[in-house]
Amino acid sequence: MEISEKIENLYQVLLKLETMEECKVLLEDLCTRKEVANMAERLYAAQLLLEGKTYNQVISETSISSATLSRISQCVQYGKGYSALLKK
Repeated sequence: MEISEKIENLYQVLLKLETMEECKVLLEDLCTRKEVANMAERLYAAQLLLEGKTYNQVISETSISSATLSRISQCVQYGKGYSALLKK
């Protein structure tokens, strides 16, 4: 199976989740605690950017590097995921 098929399979599994508990169990099985914490930190940084916080403010409130924050900022500005999900 190619990586693109494996990624599609992951998306399909995520779409089957119905509760926070199911999500928690899957992430605990699939990821390390540090990986989940990193994803949570990125999501929080995106929320702060959407609230209008500056890079310096976000960096001081999170443990994210400036390089990672730059990537998050690009996704917030030009991507569809953060904005669509966090503005609800």
